[in-house]
Amino acid sequence: MIKNITAILGVLAAVTSLSLADSAPEASAQDTKKMVQNNFVETAQKGIKLSGYVDAGYSYNFTGAANGTSDVTGRFGSDTAAKGDFNLYAVKIALEKALTSENKAQAGFRTDVMIGEDANYLITRSTFYNQTNNNQNSNALFLEQAYVSIRAPVGNGWDFKVGKFVSILGYEVIERPANMNVTYGLLWQQMPLYYTGVLSSYKFDDYIDAKLGVVNGSQTDNNTSTSGGGDGCAVLAALNVTAPGGNANWSNNFQYSSNNDINSSYSTVYSSTSAGVEYGSSGTGYTFIYNSWGNWAPKFANDKLLLAFNALLGTSSTNGQNGVDINGSQPGTTWFGAGAYAKYQFNDWFNLANRGEYLGGNNPNKLVGDAGVYNGTGLSLWEYTLTAGFNVIDNLLIRAEYRLDWGNSSVINGSTVTSTSSGPAHYAGAEVVYSF
Repeated sequence: MIKNITAILGVLAAVTSLSLADSAPEASAQDTKKMVQNNFVETAQKGIKLSGYVDAGYSYNFTGAANGTSDVTGRFGSDTAAKGDFNLYAVKIALEKALTSENKAQAGFRTDVMIGEDANYLITRSTFYNQTNNNQNSNALFLEQAYVSIRAPVGNGWDFKVGKFVSILGYEVIERPANMNVTYGLLWQQMPLYYTGVLSSYKFDDYIDAKLGVVNGSQTDNNTSTSGGGDGCAVLAALNVTAPGGNANWSNNFQYSSNNDINSSYSTVYSSTSAGVEYGSSGTGYTFIYNSWGNWAPKFANDKLLLAFNALLGTSSTNGQNGVDINGSQPGTTWFGAGAYAKYQFNDWFNLANRGEYLGGNNPNKLVGDAGVYNGTGLSLWEYTLTAGFNVIDNLLIRAEYRLDWGNSSVINGSTVTSTSSGPAHYAGAEVVYSF
């Protein structure tokens, strides 16, 4: 009987195994990732590991409509619930058999699943102004990654991922606990989330590594992007430079899509029967995105200080949300932004993290999908975030956060967009994360 129970537990553990360590771009938010990357459960099958976290909290938006409509432009759906809201952000479970450090022919796999309110918005990527608190759904399930990993013993070892994997762009990542701040930033909202295809990586030496891949296009499982009329695909490329000593990184990342890319902060179809149009359902063209980020842990600060930057430039050949020319009067859409981060670890259990960002563009359609909201003006948004982190108990992270958003039409009043203002929009929240 004991042997049977042991066998059953081994199978269950193998089914639910996970590791957070490789879900983010290398060196992204390294200091926070240290807390979770060495926590895992060894399954009955040697080499397969289980890890993950439970992330819950409370948020309060001081700017919010009485009917529960969220109205802060540029925030992620889970971060825009009007007034006060308890949140189950995510339960993450990942199963992985990682490649070893040996330069030999070998294979492995990784699967990441997220359940919770974040999963609901990660599926649709929607932050449109007509979102309400009714959209906060903790029962949603999001398949973040599922790929086979292969190493070819060529040179220093040539690695491949085949399947679905997270984006190579951006300093912030999908996992909130691995970022410096609780809420997602303005630039993260405009980065691709995931791809389906093939990604290769090669480490030339201790200082330079590169990536090259071909995928369907970001935020889509099919090969047509949003045009629906062609065999669309995207090409990915990245070059990462690590400083001698390993205390600084500089990453340059590129994406070119042969059709207008479905990636956007608002990627669901918005229909207007009265206008006779359907935004986000068609369009042709191309999308180019360049992202550069870097971080530096000065040695004079004894690993207590972490500084980072994030920059973004994107352009699409046609105007409008997801390549749709909404008003027919503007040229292609261009968006750009920059962010700065600073985190100081005062002692083993307390730290403070700061983030400041700007997001701009020649028209607002990349973000909101309705030029009428901005009355023909350009895109110009700012945000500042201050986060206090507490590591009081092993594997337990507690964070409290204040955020301020402002800028052109930063606040949208009413579910029917009766008026807009430049803000400011205040946010306060707290988060509790247990990792395993």
